[in-house]
Amino acid sequence: MDWFAAPDYWLSRLLVQRMIAALYLIGFLAAAAQFRALIGADGMLPVPRFTARVPFRHAPGLFHLHYSDRFFAAVAGTGAAIAAALVAGLGDAVPLWASPLPWAVLWVLYLSIVNVGQTWYSFGWESLLLEAGFLAAFLGNADTAPPALVLWLMRWLVFRVEFGAGLIKIRGDSCWRDLTCLRYHHETQPMPGPLSWFFHHLPDPLHRVEVAANHVVQLVVPVCLFLPQPVATYAASLIVATQLWLVASGNFAWLNWLTVTLALAAVDPARLGLPVHPRHYHATPAWFEALVIALTATVAVLSYWPARNLVSRRQIMNRSFNRLHLVNTYGAFGSINRIRQEVVVEGTDEPVVTSHTVWREYGFKGKPGDVRRLPRQYAPYHLRLDWLMWFAGISPAYARPWFLPFVARLLAGDPATLRLLRHNPFPDAPPTHVRATLHLYRFTDWRELRETGAWWHRTELYEYLAPVDLAGLARAGYRPPLGRRVRTVPLDRLRRPGDGRGHSSGAAGGHPPGPPE
Repeated sequence: MDWFAAPDYWLSRLLVQRMIAALYLIGFLAAAAQFRALIGADGMLPVPRFTARVPFRHAPGLFHLHYSDRFFAAVAGTGAAIAAALVAGLGDAVPLWASPLPWAVLWVLYLSIVNVGQTWYSFGWESLLLEAGFLAAFLGNADTAPPALVLWLMRWLVFRVEFGAGLIKIRGDSCWRDLTCLRYHHETQPMPGPLSWFFHHLPDPLHRVEVAANHVVQLVVPVCLFLPQPVATYAASLIVATQLWLVASGNFAWLNWLTVTLALAAVDPARLGLPVHPRHYHATPAWFEALVIALTATVAVLSYWPARNLVSRRQIMNRSFNRLHLVNTYGAFGSINRIRQEVVVEGTDEPVVTSHTVWREYGFKGKPGDVRRLPRQYAPYHLRLDWLMWFAGISPAYARPWFLPFVARLLAGDPATLRLLRHNPFPDAPPTHVRATLHLYRFTDWRELRETGAWWHRTELYEYLAPVDLAGLARAGYRPPLGRRVRTVPLDRLRRPGDGRGHSSGAAGGHPPGPPE
């Protein structure tokens, strides 16, 4: 079938498959490095407790069959090894019939992690990576011309990512419609990068141009992906350029890089003047054609729910309509915070807390803390605790399931938890008490930066968590990590986040936006 093959896209296929494999590698490495403190057997939200109450049919994966920290590490390590092999060319080194197998293993392994990851894995880019990796399995290898149908399915995926994000903005916060959102976004985004301070201080007319250009790229350009060449290539190039702008302005894990990768599926290298020599392939096997056609029919059926969501007035973003995370709906930042609230976590080694107690601050790797520390670039790596701390500043109720277990692990000096942090102010022995305060953060201006060397200015708002010790947390039902002795230091008072005084979320309408699942 001449219409089935797209031999001119061999370079696009190579780049798409290798880049998706590289992002899988990052995802598995991040899981291996962070899981013990987050979802391990003795983590803040343990997998065994989750699988005990959630049946397999609602969260399919390997960990319903067995869980131990050693097994999870093996799963993450195996996924990382296979992903690295695909980056190195494994998919092209095996016969066509075997080329989908390593991709299928990656998908099963990462699906197993996501489906037990709970709040820590409730981000849209998790489903996006699963969906992209599933499609990549059907792109074939170097022995076969790229199947045009799969390339079109990837265009459909990019369309949903961009068009869904554009619609949620237009339907959401009024600042997207009056072109003022970027007065706030660079400062209040979850995890600013090293250039975010400079983006924030761009002239206001340029911020308006940014917003207007964003609307064009997300609401008009995606439609052009389905037009004949060279229009589709130019549309994909605009999407790539916009995503690289977002990479420079903030940290959004692998969302931007994965969108760039998928957009390359619509690029005909010859249309960009690249010296790409055509390749000649043998006829595509009938079984492979049947497999790709079956995939296309399946995606077409599953597309009903995300397509209906796109046209709905009650559009939701970042939702999977099936437990396998296939053919999802996407979107981001339907509302923009006007202010930045950060939770500052501190400890003391004094046996009794008084008004003269000296508190020492814990330092996080990515989230703002030390006002003199320039934000770092971590994406496409994903710092899950730092991202959730942003939500904790917006909504104490959202953080309640994991925040006090986090504090308990600081009080116990849990090594796995401390490895998630940049700075532990108690290297010799754990603190006796931990507290948290909520602060208002804003970027300094040029004058303040020159005079103080500070990138941020912060003002304390109120007590987020009263000083607490391990004995008090144990009485409240929050256990320390296994093997850690509970101190008997008396608890002055314990207030769960959200109790007592109210808070201002800074989100449109006064409600936290919820995680970008």
